[in-house]
Order: sequence, then structure tokens, then C-alpha cells
Amino acid sequence: MNTQIYPTDLTDSQWDYIKELIPAAKNGGRPRILDMRQVINGILYVTVGGIQWRMLPKEYPNWKSVYDYFRKWRIDGTWKRIHDKLRSRVRQKAGRHKHPTAGSLDSQSVKRSAIGGEHGYDAGKKIDGRKRHILVDTMGLLLAVVVTAASVSDPAGARLLLKTLDGSCKKLRLIWVDGTYRGSLLTWVADRFCFALSPILRPFGAKGFILLPKRWVVERTFSWFIMHRRLSRDFEVLPESSEAFIHIAMIRIMLRRLA
Repeated sequence: MNTQIYPTDLTDSQWDYIKELIPAAKNGGRPRILDMRQVINGILYVTVGGIQWRMLPKEYPNWKSVYDYFRKWRIDGTWKRIHDKLRSRVRQKAGRHKHPTAGSLDSQSVKRSAIGGEHGYDAGKKIDGRKRHILVDTMGLLLAVVVTAASVSDPAGARLLLKTLDGSCKKLRLIWVDGTYRGSLLTWVADRFCFALSPILRPFGAKGFILLPKRWVVERTFSWFIMHRRLSRDFEVLPESSEAFIHIAMIRIMLRRLA
């Protein structure tokens, strides 16, 4: 039986993959009365539809309750934990080890909305907004993300991102990057980590778009983000909320692969 109200809702098989990862209600206080599947569906609706929280359809729980779970799980790291668990399962289903050995790193500058919050101007892309620094594995699955003002340089953003790596990246040995990530950053990485950065450069004199080996994977991941309208530009006051929506978008993508 199809229990979906909207196309963004979880199917029964997708819910089976994620329900065990939902944090249990805390002991004491009022018992949990909300349908957590509908809470997740409401958050997915906002992510894909790009709507304001207040415009959440009435079929879902009250928007304040849905937003409260989004915020609570952003603060305590639940979104990242769910994301990392599903990434391991997707990799294992594809016959890969759950810990990748190689990846690609890049950034994407996006325009901001009229909502306030930290932002800056990327003179190279001529964009006033924020910059998404991401590291992905060879399948394009997200390993780490940091959102900064667009004025933050790629090497500076890479340093911030690499400092956040956890045990899921312990087997990394090689990360492909573009020419922006050269210079002192290569030495900084070599002195602190077990992996190395490998720049892949555009052919000399080349013009227009060129598909670069290895690095096209991270570009594809950026295109996955844009399929979710909440990520078409940066609508969030806090960069941490932007990072949470990126994790949620990848959770949706991975659930569709698993189920």
C-alpha cells in the first residue's frame, strides 16, 4: 500500500531503513505523541520544495514542532549521525568498504537570500553569499561539509573542513583537488594527516568546460544539491542550518538508493 501523501514522503521501505536511526524520546517529561515518520516527511518536503517552514501543508504535524526537531537534531549532530550510517550502508551495498580511501574536495559559491546572517563576496565568481566546502568519496557521497561566507578562500575553507574529519575518514589516503588548493596547503596537509592532496589541473590553454578526471564526481554531487530547492541558494541565517540541509538532501538521495 502506498502511504505517501506527497512525492517527497518516505516509502515504507525507505522508512524501514531510517526508523531505527531516529533518537528515542528522552526519559521523563511529556511522552512523545508526534508521528516521527511524518516529522521526517515534513522536513523532506521543506528541503525539496524550498518553502518556508510556516507554509508546511496541514497534512504534516504543526510546523513549529517539525522545525523544533530539525533544529534539535542539527544542534546535537543527529542529522550527521544518520547520514554517516546510511553512507556506510550504501557503500557496503555497492561492494565497497564503509571507510573510503580516496575522495575529491571542492567548493561551491551560492547566492544568499534577503535573510540576514554571515555572508561575503566571492570576487572570482562575483557572488554575494556563502560557500559550500565539501569532501566526497569516489561514489560522490558526502564525507564532510563546512559552509562559510563566500569571501573565505578555497584553501582556508579546506583547512576548516579537514579539521572536522572523524573516524569515518581514517582510511583516506588520497584527495583530488583543483589548482586552487596548491601552495602551502599541500605542506600543511602533509604535516598533519595520513592522506595527500593531488591537484588535477586543466590542460594548458584550454577554454570552456572540460571534464576533469576524478574531480567530475564532486561536481556531480553539487548538482545533486541543486535538485533540492532549499539548496538552490542559501536561505539560512546560520551556516550550521545550511550544513544540516545538505546532510538531509544526501540522506534522501541515499535512502532512494538503498530502497
